[in-house]
Formats: sequence, structure tokens, C-alpha cells
Amino acid sequence: MAAKDLPQGLRSVQVLVRFGFRLAIMIGFAMFAGVGFGKGLVALLWMSALICAFVGLAKREAPFAAQLNHWDEMTAYAALCALATGIVQHS
Repeated sequence: MAAKDLPQGLRSVQVLVRFGFRLAIMIGFAMFAGVGFGKGLVALLWMSALICAFVGLAKREAPFAAQLNHWDEMTAYAALCALATGIVQHS
């Protein structure tokens, strides 16, 4: 079953699960980053935000759709990146 065949509620759940899974993987990779956990996580979050923007463009997803999509995921990664950048700069 393709993602476009899922009901709206399940598509949003799929995006949330995908976000959580990717975030867990990024945290795992950041723990072994040579530049340190904080800087590594910031770099991975920034890269993920860019990738989500490109995927949203490629799939022609609407930025303010009723269900969650790559644009919402990009916004979450960008917000976490800004938060992590502030924490890394103050430590």
C-alpha cells in the first residue's frame, strides 16, 4: 500500500514515526561524531532539514496541507537545529 492510499490520520502518524526513527538514528551517529555530540547533532539536523525540503519539493507536497508531510518534518528539524545550536554555543 502506497503512502498516498493511506487515510489522512495514518499519513500523519507515518510522518511522526519516521521523524522519531530518523531522530534516534541521528542521535546515535552524533554520539560518535569526531567534533563532539552537540556539533555533530547540529550538522545532522541541518542536513536532515535540507533533505526534507528537497523531498517536499520533489514530491510537490503542499507546505500547509491538512496532514503532516516533509515540510512539517523540515520545520521540526530546523527548530531542533536552532535549539541545539543555542545550547552548543552556550556550553
